[in-house]
Amino acid sequence: MRLRTVLLTAIIVALSASGAAAPAGLSATLSDLMARLQLQHAKLWFAGKLSNWSLANYEIQQIDANLEATSRLLANPSQAERAKEQMRAVRQAVQSKDVPAFMASYAGLTNECNGCHRSSGYAWIVMQVPLTLPVPNQLFVDQVSEGRAIANATCGTCHVVADAAKEAPAFRPSPPTFPEIISRPSFSADGLRHFLTSGHRRLGPDQAMPNPRLSESQVEAVVAYLETLRADKQR
Repeated sequence: MRLRTVLLTAIIVALSASGAAAPAGLSATLSDLMARLQLQHAKLWFAGKLSNWSLANYEIQQIDANLEATSRLLANPSQAERAKEQMRAVRQAVQSKDVPAFMASYAGLTNECNGCHRSSGYAWIVMQVPLTLPVPNQLFVDQVSEGRAIANATCGTCHVVADAAKEAPAFRPSPPTFPEIISRPSFSADGLRHFLTSGHRRLGPDQAMPNPRLSESQVEAVVAYLETLRADKQR
């Protein structure tokens, strides 16, 4: 609330200084956009740093949309152009899945944010590379990719993990493929969690599967991967 008040006050002063006649509610709207951008800026950092490229792309889309909306509300719309230009470098790094390039372009984006603040007369609003997670209830690693890697490394010796036409299981007769498992009416995330967290040495109806002894986070990653496979198949 305190940050929101500071941002709102800054925007009101900016509009007053520029001589612009702002309609009722305009300052609050711009303040909301600034608050959104600050959160998205922080989320983008952890998504890119942890190679969660899908999340990074999502945050870039959100930032692009909010920068565009911001430029329409500024007295001098060109103030947002340099940040938009720097976003192109960030986008290229994310598309290339290049962590060092991402970190460098992100630093450039942060500098452009601060440059805009200074040129607008608000040098005391200083952005930085985030030091801590912006929210405590979001996972920034790519859980689905981790689940895919765990499934291939742990389950792939016996099961066909993704595409039966491209994989050859090691055993005949082969265990059910992952596409077969997710197509079963009985498949559920809770059921899979219960199955993978069993304390028994061997699992399955015939006790044919060795217990992989996955950690809780690994189980959640595998669950996320299989749920994504099922969702993709149903689309």
